[in-house]
Amino acid sequence: MARETAFEDRVRAALDEHGIAVSAVEEAGLLHLAAWMHDGVQRLDLAGQPPVDHQVLDLPISELGQRLRDGRLSAVALVRATLARIAARDPDILSFYRVLAETALREAEAADADLAAGIDRGPLHGIPVGIKDLIDVAGVPTTANAPGRADALAEQDAEVVRRLRAAGAIIMGKLATYEWATVGPDRRGLFPPARNPWNPEHITGGSSSGCAAAVAGGMLRITVGTDTGGSVRGPSFYCGTVGLKPTFGLVPTDGVLELAPSLDHIGPIAASTAEAALTLDVLAGLSGERSAMRRLGEPVSGLRIGYARDWFASDAQTMPAVRDAVDAAVSTLSGQGALVTEVALPDYPDVEVAVAAILHAESFRLHATALRDHPQAYGRRAFLSLAAGVALSGDEVDKARAAGRAFRAAVDDLLDQHDVLITVGALTTALPAAPFEKEAQWTPMRTIGFNVSGHPVLALPVGFHQGLPIGMQIVGRHHAEALVVQFGHAIEVATDFALQRPPGLR
Repeated sequence: MARETAFEDRVRAALDEHGIAVSAVEEAGLLHLAAWMHDGVQRLDLAGQPPVDHQVLDLPISELGQRLRDGRLSAVALVRATLARIAARDPDILSFYRVLAETALREAEAADADLAAGIDRGPLHGIPVGIKDLIDVAGVPTTANAPGRADALAEQDAEVVRRLRAAGAIIMGKLATYEWATVGPDRRGLFPPARNPWNPEHITGGSSSGCAAAVAGGMLRITVGTDTGGSVRGPSFYCGTVGLKPTFGLVPTDGVLELAPSLDHIGPIAASTAEAALTLDVLAGLSGERSAMRRLGEPVSGLRIGYARDWFASDAQTMPAVRDAVDAAVSTLSGQGALVTEVALPDYPDVEVAVAAILHAESFRLHATALRDHPQAYGRRAFLSLAAGVALSGDEVDKARAAGRAFRAAVDDLLDQHDVLITVGALTTALPAAPFEKEAQWTPMRTIGFNVSGHPVLALPVGFHQGLPIGMQIVGRHHAEALVVQFGHAIEVATDFALQRPPGLR
């Protein structure tokens, strides 16, 4: 209030100095216009540095943070560069449903002001982040890419968004998803499907498609997605990003649209293992001895790997290049002193059908009334996927849950003898999108079992084939995120796969 009075007194003094007489009503209007210009110019002064080279967006968050703190970069300049790159690249990639330019710039101004005042909110302070459109951002529709949710305005932030804001992160917008996190890509959805930056004619993977596409396309370093059957990890395999599915229940799901509550996880998709880990620390409220970052950079020598090679190597769907890339990644860790033993996991087809039954039963229960009363609120493909749960009897679901518990016990037994388990992510590189756009397809992945077991899993790139990324999974004990991060980082420092980005980006 004192600042406003001082400004108004200054304007009145200037009027008197120049002998300009105005009425009280005229003065109010003049003061309003003068305040608008004054505040606007002050903001221009705040961001009045030379335009930032867009290549700053390719720097890791640790380097961006250093520049924000030593004055070489402002959060406003970083957000402006991000907006410019989104404008240049996203028309071809379609990762964003909505870009929140005005609010992002306001948040960036606040982040700069905090740093200037000595308030440092942590490693994500001033860092742009994108949010999958199943997660509430206050004042923005959470559409789930569903026709009936085009105007479903979120009244408040999801808990994970609240935590990101408290950590100083800048919310840049809402990112593409398959409808209700079910099947896709579907060109008949509320929004067009995101495209794979490595090859737009191939799938991104789902359902956190926009999250991975935005990171692979160099528009963001970190995003937040959901994973019910592999939706953080699948897009990471196919787009060459890092996805971290945490221990079940570690990250709160308040304000996140459910698909199957006993399988739903929230996790980051990032440009590197370190950035995924530091984002998870914010999402889960981890620090100190619980931090996912705490073992980053420590050697893996003497640690034990259980290599579940039989889960994929002899499968007829497995591309030889995929098998060879995962073998090479495990050899890299062995060369660093890790102790590798081949192990056997339960047959994947049995695990897959059991967890799929749980997923469909739970999602049908959530949507049954709406499917009956408001079928027009769904795209037809998502409608049929959700409705499939009607066919499952209670006894069948109970049997499926028993199989899920048995799988969890088998993984626990192996992790009693090993520090981590390693296996393939997807059996192929990203497949051509055209067949998926005609009808629902089931991608050959090895992910869904770890949703029912609840173990933390890191997905990361370990190679390329014909210009498309290949991904691998590192599985840890419950709440042992730091170990899987340690192994993922060890692979990254020995290879350049996580550093590579699609050619031809503008």
